[in-house]
Amino acid sequence: MHVSIVSLFPEMVGIIGEYGVVGRAQDRGLITLDIENPRDHTTDAHRSVDDRPYGGGPGMVMKFEPVAQALDSVLARMPAGCPRVYLSPQGEVFDQAMAKRLAALPGIVFLAGRYEGIDERLIETHIDEEISLGDFVLSGGEIAAMAVIDAVVRLLPGVLGDDESAVQDSFMDGLLDHPHYTRPEVIEGKRVPEVLLSGDHAEIARWRNKQALGRSYLRRPDLLGKLNLNVEQQALLDEFLKEQSQ
Repeated sequence: MHVSIVSLFPEMVGIIGEYGVVGRAQDRGLITLDIENPRDHTTDAHRSVDDRPYGGGPGMVMKFEPVAQALDSVLARMPAGCPRVYLSPQGEVFDQAMAKRLAALPGIVFLAGRYEGIDERLIETHIDEEISLGDFVLSGGEIAAMAVIDAVVRLLPGVLGDDESAVQDSFMDGLLDHPHYTRPEVIEGKRVPEVLLSGDHAEIARWRNKQALGRSYLRRPDLLGKLNLNVEQQALLDEFLKEQSQ
């Protein structure tokens, strides 16, 4: 996958390619990380990328020309079928389903905005999709871009040490993940659930599914509201709730 980021702070976003999952993916040649600074497409001595908004008001607005040229520059280096994504409060809220959709693409161009935003005409002519992390405000799109990139890259085949890790992540089946435990068996009087020590893989899978359903019910009931639970899932959830009431 070819991932490009258009940002006024290339050092800030470039750090994602040096650590963790994204860093390993780049080291293995599974992704190409490309960063473009709109300031490199300016013509004035001050390398200006922003100007006052028409109609007045506080703050500055990113100018059309340098950002458009930066987007065109990175897109020319990428394979066909790579959308241009603007990280924006007006965008669709990012979730795991969107991460899976983006992971199937040959590449993505991310535009990290700054100031009060970008000239609307740039969105109309050079942006294919807007994505938001949620209903809160960041100082720029860099952190949002890095979050989306991390979520997408970890889904690419061969990136994680065990591809099953991504399959079992929270939200992959619309639910929160089940609890996890490791050695030692007893910590401060709390024991690992016996079923996880049993070696019975069918019972372990059943327990994990029950815990994922119950945890989602207790912590994120909105997730269950989006699902049509089958008979087995409903029975597991009922069993979980019964156990909680005892």
